[in-house]
Order: sequence, then structure tokens, then C-alpha cells
Amino acid sequence: MTGALTAAGALLGLVRDQTLAHLFGADGATDAFLVAWTVPEFASTLLIEDGMALVLVPAFSAALVHRTRGGSAGADPVRALVRTTLPRLALALAVVAVVAVVAAPLVVDLLAPGLPDPDLAVDCTRLTATCLLSFGLCGYCGAALRAHGRFFVPATIYLAYNTGIITAMFVLGGRWGVRSAAVGVAVGGCLMVAVQAPALWRRLRGSDSAPGAPGAAPGTAPGAARPATRARLAGGAGGAGGALIASVLLFGACRQSQVLIERFLGSSLPAGAISHLNYAQKVAQMPMVLSLMVCTVTFPAVARALAGGDTDAARRRVERDLGLVSAVVLCGTAAIVATAAPLVELLFQRGAFTAEDTTATAGVMRVYALGLLGHALVGALVRSYFSARRPTWYPLLSMALGVGVTAVLGALAVGPFGVRGIAAANAAGITLGAVLLLCGTKRRTVPLRLDRVTRQLARAAAAAGCATGAGVLCAARVERARTTALGDGVHGALCTVLATSLTVLVVFLLVLRALGGLPGRGHDGRNEPAGPDRTPDRAPTTAPATPTGSVDGPGPGRAPGAPHRSPDRKGTDAR
Repeated sequence: MTGALTAAGALLGLVRDQTLAHLFGADGATDAFLVAWTVPEFASTLLIEDGMALVLVPAFSAALVHRTRGGSAGADPVRALVRTTLPRLALALAVVAVVAVVAAPLVVDLLAPGLPDPDLAVDCTRLTATCLLSFGLCGYCGAALRAHGRFFVPATIYLAYNTGIITAMFVLGGRWGVRSAAVGVAVGGCLMVAVQAPALWRRLRGSDSAPGAPGAAPGTAPGAARPATRARLAGGAGGAGGALIASVLLFGACRQSQVLIERFLGSSLPAGAISHLNYAQKVAQMPMVLSLMVCTVTFPAVARALAGGDTDAARRRVERDLGLVSAVVLCGTAAIVATAAPLVELLFQRGAFTAEDTTATAGVMRVYALGLLGHALVGALVRSYFSARRPTWYPLLSMALGVGVTAVLGALAVGPFGVRGIAAANAAGITLGAVLLLCGTKRRTVPLRLDRVTRQLARAAAAAGCATGAGVLCAARVERARTTALGDGVHGALCTVLATSLTVLVVFLLVLRALGGLPGRGHDGRNEPAGPDRTPDRAPTTAPATPTGSVDGPGPGRAPGAPHRSPDRKGTDAR
């Protein structure tokens, strides 16, 4: 259910982009909105996806482990953590949002100095800047709920967000133009908080915080945290307090700065260039978004394993996640490359979005797809660095080097190659960052077996290469056939996309199976030698959905004394 809701939110985001293209096309006005759109894009990475989650999921997981082991000395660690951190966070976010609204003209000048209509971009930026508060509160609620094993409600946030934007565009678009989309961003951010706040309130007021719950001393009122306990939890919210928070937020900002570079370089190109970049990126990233659902669900399990001292369980979980993520994203990459033109035609070519826009967007999308594996690996690997609640600056250094490559290559390539040069620079920079993160895991929090991981990646890459070739051939044949049978139009594009995507999927799975690299098998090969660093990885066949080493089951390698099952995990809700 969690995967279905996440996929539905991503698909509704695609409908949002279709609506934007249909109503407003790809011109100077949409470029102005997309410059303002940089604010929610940046905020979602820092406050929902990377920054807030990487800090708070391990913090809440540690508080839950502390509660379960009865070490809270009369305090409920979870409620103490909320009381200490939430008011300060809300105040800080409110101040930042107000500053962003006031400084909107400066923000636009910095992001896109060559924009034809900066006044429109300023108006939109003032509206979208309100998300700095709403996204932060949304990320806080989502991190707390995921740490409790509650994934259903957080998976609905992008359904609420995109519903707000789409509704605003249809209702207000006729009078306010593209400004209506910025209004939708502000409304959608509030909706994301509204759908999660009741669930978190119930978790804090319900059985987990009732007298007699694990960690509460007899006769102690729920949530009556001692000042010393609250201070200890606040200082441990990131394991090392401000240092961890700074390292996470700076990493997230550095990662998202690739978008800033794209907007900056694209503002010097003809009108519509930023729009083509945006549409191509949103479609191309769909496989990455779907693949990272795995890490979103298993991240609390990794954090709890590390909090309980079970490094082996965390390593096995991360290695399996990387295998599955790489397989999904590379299969999607093959489909994106093979179906780029008919896919963009099917999704966007109507209303104000012309055939010339389709050609330009499809060309950029093929180039963007080359960096999808890098984006997915960065999203999956960074969780292992911050799961132990200790500050580490290596991810920031890796991303800074990648962003530097993006900036240099983009500046060199934008002149001769235009938007495709910007997309190629993005792919090169993020791939370098992913390689550096992967190489750095061996000596850090979760020491991965790099030989195993690289074999998984090589098999998936080989399968993707074969699938891409088969998909390109299939698309060419179907395109020739459809011009005589169906002609140009939505139905012909749909047939091409479906036939080519099915061909890519079948070829990818067949080649991957032949290479022995199907994900989810729990081991890297049938003849892999056993040894102290080759712990059997196969999950129990009676409960394949339970992550190895999670709090829902014993799993191999459980640390002595670790809890068998936390009382706040019920039924199959976490699945």
C-alpha cells in the first residue's frame, strides 16, 4: 500500500506537469514560475526527503529503542524529543520563510539573472516561499511517523500537495495565469501538514505514551520528561547535535544546488529552455523516485539496527537495497531512452505545448537519463552515512566535488550544446558524487562489501544496455507501423510507449536472470564462499516481507539483548 500511494503521488506529479504544460506551455511565463519553483524543490530535499529525514528518523528510532529498553528514568523519550525540538524548529522555519518572502527580488536575481520577466518570477517566489515553513513541519511529522513504523500516512503527502497545485491551476489559471500554480504550492504545502498532523498526534497521545508503556516508570504521568532527559534527547537528536544537523543540511543543499546551476545557466538561453529542462527532468526521474521507495521504508530498520549495535544486519539491508534500487532505476533508464519522443508526445503535446517543445524536451530527457543511476545511488547511500546519528562530512565533500564538475562542464557546454549540455553536466556531476559515496562506505558507518555491490551494478548495467538496444529497435519498428495504421496522435504514441516499454522490461529481466543478478535473492551467487565477512544473507522464507535485522523479526546477526519486537509496531502497517 505504501508503494502504491508513493507511486500514485509521483504519477499525480506528472499530471501536475501535464496540466502546467497544457495550460501555459513552455515560454517565458513558465520559465518565470519554474525559477520560483526552485524554492519548493530545494525545500523538499532539505526538509522532507534528505535533511529532516536523515536527522530525525535516527533520532526517533533511538528514542524508541531507549523507551523499549526501559532506560528513560521516568520520561517518555519520544514525547520529550518532540517537546524539545518541534517548537524551536517551527520558530526557525517561520523566520526563514518571512526572510525569503521579503528577499524574493534578490533571490530571483541570483537564480536567473537573464530572465525576461523577473517581476512575474518575484510574485511567484513570494508565494512559493511559504513552503519553507509547511515543508519543514511536514518533514518533521513524516520522520516521526516513519520511525514509528507508520508509512501509510507519510506516503499520501504528495497526493495532497499535487492535488492542491492542480486544483489551483484549473480554478485560478484563467484570471491569474501561471501565478495560480504558485498559489497551489502554498496551499499544497499546508495540505501536506494537515494529512499527517492528526496521525502523529494520535501516536503521541495514544498507547505508546500511556502509563505503563515501555520506558515509563510506574506511577509516572505520560510525557513527564525530566529536564535532564529532555536536554539529553535534544542533544542527541542528531547524535552530535548541531554538527550532525549542519552536515546533513549542507549535504542536502549541495545536492540540490545542481538545480540552481541549471536554472542559472538556462536563464541565458532562449525562452522555454528552463521549461524544457524541467519537463524532461520530471519525467526522467520517475524511475528514480519509484526505486527509492525501498530505501524510504527500510531506512528506519537500518537506523534501529545501528542503534541496537547490529552493524551486520544494517549492512545486509543496505546491500540488498542497492541491488534492488539499481535494477529498478536502470530498467527505467532503458525505457526512458528508448521511448523519449513518443513518451513526451503522449504526456505533454497538447494545448500550448507544441511539437517543437516535444522534440526539445525528448532530446534533453535522453541525456538526463544517463545520470539516473547516480541520482538513485546517492539517495540510497547517503542514508547509510547518517543512520548512526554521528556527524560525517564525507557526503558533503563528495557532493561538492560532483557539483563542481556540474558547474564547470555546464558552463563549457551550454554555449555549443544548449540545454543538452546542461543535462550532460548534471549527469556527469551526480555520477561522480555517487562513485565517491560508494567508495567511502567501506571505512564508515555501514561497511559495505564493494565487490558484491559492484557485481550487482555491473549485471544490472549490462541488462540495461541490452534492453535499451532492443527498445530502440522496437520503437523504430512500431513508429514506422503506426504512421500507416494510426498516424500521428495520442493513440499512436501510446502504442509505441507500451510496446517498447514491454520489450525493455522483458529483455532486461531475461538478461539479468541469465547473468544471475535478479534482485531480492538475498545473496550474490550460489557458489560464493562462506567466511566471517560472508554472512548468509537469505531472508527467512516464511516472512519475506520482513526486513532482515528489523525490529519485526529476529533475523540473522541480531545483537545480543536487542528487542525482539517493539510494542509500537503493529500488524503489517509498516509494510
